[in-house]
Amino acid sequence: MTLAEGPTFPPLLRGEEVRAGQDPLLKAASQAAIGTDPGLICWQIDATYLRTALVLAPEEPLATAMEASFAVALGFGDALGALAPPEVAVHFDWPGGFRVNGAECGHMRAIASTADPSQVPDWLVVGMQIPFLPPRDDEPGLSPTATCLIEEGCGEVTPLMLLESWSRHTLVWINRLMEDGFEPLHAAWRERAWEMGEALPEGGIFMGLDEIGGRLVKNDTGTRIEPLTLLLENVT
Repeated sequence: MTLAEGPTFPPLLRGEEVRAGQDPLLKAASQAAIGTDPGLICWQIDATYLRTALVLAPEEPLATAMEASFAVALGFGDALGALAPPEVAVHFDWPGGFRVNGAECGHMRAIASTADPSQVPDWLVVGMQIPFLPPRDDEPGLSPTATCLIEEGCGEVTPLMLLESWSRHTLVWINRLMEDGFEPLHAAWRERAWEMGEALPEGGIFMGLDEIGGRLVKNDTGTRIEPLTLLLENVT
């Protein structure tokens, strides 16, 4: 889908539409690998989804650079909150899931130049995939617990509107992260955390987050920390 008029992004961010059949996350990663400046948003809109990927250039080890994923999540939450009817509730599944009115509705994706949490990556790409319409019956991964924006009262929200609003709100949170550190993002994310303090399907109780966004899970033997780098997809 090529829009007659492309999206408008805030200063410091710029966009590149990705044609059908390409993966915006991988497109952004390939651009980052050849040295594109940070702030590039690769985006794709089709009849069902909005897909985005934002190129970042961290200056700290991957373990803490992943805190930027919270800016992407909070950007989505604020953007949909501004566009959708007031009764629409947005929550976050750790590490990268979104819930709208309690049902699964899209997720984040991330990829970096390294998988070593102690190394400073040359680049980090974080993006998201948001369903607007129900998936086809034959689409892999169809989940009975999943929803889409049109089914949750967001029929007036278009993918283009959400893309533009998300870019603005995400930039605000990235600036906040750079200026004030992770604590404000941590606090804002916790306010929308899904089932914090409750038992997880895989076992243990979700107790909260550590100082860099890792999940604290308590079980009979103690408390373990699951790193935020679990959001990363394999580097290919």
